[in-house]
Amino acid sequence: MLDSFLLGVLLFVLAIVLGLLRLSFGARIALVFGTVAILVGSVLSLVAGSGPDTGQLWSLGTIPVTWHLQAAAAWLVFWGGLAALAAFLSPSRAKNPAIWMSGAGLALLGSLGVAGLQEGIAFLIAWEFLSFGGAIMLLADGLQHREKSGQSNLYMLALLEIGAVALLLCLLLLGARNTEFAAWAGSWATYGSAAFGIAVLFIIGFGAKLGILPFYEWYPGAYGSGSGASGALLSGIILNVAYFALGRAMLDWLPRSSATGTGILLVALGTITAILAILYAFQQEDWRRLLAFSTAENAGLAVVALGAASLFRADGLNMLSTLAWTVGLIHLGGHSLAKGSMMLSADRVASVRGDYAIAQSRVLALAPWTLGIGALLGAMSLAAMPPTAGFAGEWYLFQTVFQDFHLTSSAARVTLALSGAGLALTAAIALATMIKVFGLGLLGREENQHSITGRWPILALGLLVLGYAAALPWTLGFLAEDNWPAVPAALASMVKGPILIPLRFHFAFISPPLLLLMGLLLSLIPLAMLGWSHLRQGRRRVPVWGHGLRQIPANNAVTALAFSNALREFYSFVYRPSTNTRKSHSERSYFVRELHFDYSQAPVFGPWLFRPVVRFVQIMSDRLGLALQNGSLNAYLAYIGILLIIIFASVFYI
Repeated sequence: MLDSFLLGVLLFVLAIVLGLLRLSFGARIALVFGTVAILVGSVLSLVAGSGPDTGQLWSLGTIPVTWHLQAAAAWLVFWGGLAALAAFLSPSRAKNPAIWMSGAGLALLGSLGVAGLQEGIAFLIAWEFLSFGGAIMLLADGLQHREKSGQSNLYMLALLEIGAVALLLCLLLLGARNTEFAAWAGSWATYGSAAFGIAVLFIIGFGAKLGILPFYEWYPGAYGSGSGASGALLSGIILNVAYFALGRAMLDWLPRSSATGTGILLVALGTITAILAILYAFQQEDWRRLLAFSTAENAGLAVVALGAASLFRADGLNMLSTLAWTVGLIHLGGHSLAKGSMMLSADRVASVRGDYAIAQSRVLALAPWTLGIGALLGAMSLAAMPPTAGFAGEWYLFQTVFQDFHLTSSAARVTLALSGAGLALTAAIALATMIKVFGLGLLGREENQHSITGRWPILALGLLVLGYAAALPWTLGFLAEDNWPAVPAALASMVKGPILIPLRFHFAFISPPLLLLMGLLLSLIPLAMLGWSHLRQGRRRVPVWGHGLRQIPANNAVTALAFSNALREFYSFVYRPSTNTRKSHSERSYFVRELHFDYSQAPVFGPWLFRPVVRFVQIMSDRLGLALQNGSLNAYLAYIGILLIIIFASVFYI
């Protein structure tokens, strides 16, 4: 297992070097085989159960830096790695593919570090690899105006660095004497009532990358500046390892005395994030921006599961805590596959249309059936339609929050009950959102004659979405030896043959493999009716009904705005929409030559949270710049001397 991961690391480093040398083909090959290596390593780690190997990398003084992959991390790395592999096998839309490969290699190195490193300083370095690797990929895509792309990436990095600073504070508070993670639980327990504050720092740190509010507002700009392949990595393996890191902090290190307040906060943040993210996703006109908000929504759902696990842990309900944590893993594993198929479908649509706009384009009619099936299954999973992976994950999540009556805290019970109502609203809007992106983005009347390539990875991910759900009753056993909450009996109580159950068989149950089998059998009925009609009456061609029109105009199409405008008006108190119309005239005002129409929705947190901070930083930088850049050589030498004193002092302190 360790050899497989070591081979993957070496190939990722090779991909970075080859990318910097502008050898894009070699870098792509290195990424493909490196990803295969970590997939093999993840499988071996899951098979090994509680006994995967631990490797020592180096030492920081007397502190060894070790790498160990537990079952939950291996699960998330495996499914996210499959989406990454599909992205590497798809045709690239990056304007600078070689540099994109370097960024992808850096991001994957960071992902492995976050998933397996057991020491704080090395972990923070790997965490920064995730951030900068993603930024390099988005900049190398070059699919947006350079200035806008730079602003989006700087905005992303700025918010991610806020999270990095929060994690650095956690390192200073918990790892001042010992940076090994094994000692952090004991160190955290010494803080008493202040332990909740450290939990908030962890939520800020990891939530910045997970897109927990208010940080999800960097998602649409960053994703919208890159390709679908970049989105597949950001929404897959990178998101997954960030969730695992947050789960380790909340379930392994956090003192049980602070678990109730932390769990309530996580459930509230996850629910509100999911609702707001899917509301804004429904209004988007760009494939990438819509899917970016959908990623934040699914991350919010997983955080709800993690919050529920924390609440059950606080009451000593370890079986239910294991159920909730496992549900989060199940949900994000299936999300990686579904989001990968939709992100890569967006690239294929853009290769035909020339842009990522959600508009009727007849792509599905012109594309091979492989693209249509893969995209359909991905959209069904993100809409939580049976029998896909998304349905199994969200069904389990609903059953988890319905267990609120076991809790002793009234506040915790009310929080989970209200979360269930929020999850229901999220699921309904998610269904409408996926209907919009699939129905408008792939169907329509516009004629295109472009060939479509790269659809086989999309089909593979789509079929894996089905296979993931169908195999879930048997693959859950690989998580039985997870390090925490470490209740193998809970995993055994989640499965009864091919049936999924939430610990008790009579509470609720479903069977994804039986749903899939029955769906295939029931589909034979309409197929038989069509065959009988064709044999008896032959093929008939009749005009499509269009509200009584004898001839349907070629430009008669539902737009993205028309599809979502009703909800836009209903939730106007959230969107605060604005509509602008500009006219250009020729000679007289009543001779309109051009009419420009655009509309937008106001962000929730940007105007009152982020923009004041940006203005403050700009003002301070202007004032400090006048003082620092004063042209005095003596002043510059003094600055250098002060900096050296600070560095030496920090070394002696450590």
